[in-house]
Amino acid sequence: MFRRILVPCDGSQGGERALFKAIELAKLCEAELMLLTIYRHHSLLEASFSMVRPEDPGNLDDAMRGHAKEVVDYAKRVAIDAGVTPRAFVKAGQPARGIVAFAAEHDCDLIVMGSRGLGSIEGYLLGSVSHKVTGLAGCPVMVV
Repeated sequence: MFRRILVPCDGSQGGERALFKAIELAKLCEAELMLLTIYRHHSLLEASFSMVRPEDPGNLDDAMRGHAKEVVDYAKRVAIDAGVTPRAFVKAGQPARGIVAFAAEHDCDLIVMGSRGLGSIEGYLLGSVSHKVTGLAGCPVMVV
């Protein structure tokens, strides 16, 4: 039924529920499981307003990339513990468009994602990432 399943991971409870559902489907269909975490790239102006650690502000993109790697590594461990060996990726960019582009580039035939992630005020004003992905994706999207 499905050959390649993409799970966008954001560290939220909804995202974790989606991961467990995708693992079940991957086992059932003997599909490849792909995990993706996308962190938002910050401009220099945005970075100047943010402090990662007061004693060492560092580079905000590096901190975001590090956190994204932790999120996808956790999801990878969960999948492996459940008996599925996934491929894991970390990308920078706008989440909804990045998920859709990744799915198209890697010929994914299903995206499984949580209905509400960690979100932000932007999500409430402009719509959730899952809502945007369902409208843009060229493959089926299962929202858990």
